[in-house]
Amino acid sequence: MKSAERFSIVLSTAPDLKTARALARAALQARLIGCANLIPKIESHYWWQGKIESDAEVLLVLKTQKSKLAALEKLVLAQHPYDTPEFLVLPLCAGNKKYLDWLAAS
Repeated sequence: MKSAERFSIVLSTAPDLKTARALARAALQARLIGCANLIPKIESHYWWQGKIESDAEVLLVLKTQKSKLAALEKLVLAQHPYDTPEFLVLPLCAGNKKYLDWLAAS
């Protein structure tokens, strides 16, 4: 186990797989993430403009370094079709050394 304090997981949602794939590819091409997991067919329930809404969405789990978070947020906000896209950052405390070394190199 290795300290992972320099890394973060970013959660975001997209309306469909096409959009999620485009966001993931743009972030990869910009070298802002090492990996993106796309989890389709989630069901989101939320407040929007004074009413409860629900939609099918795709969850993006983006693995990155803390030093790239600002640029990643800028990219996601610029290319996302939502008025207010989700961009939540989760800190990491530890992980497998070989995986974290790969993530750092990616």
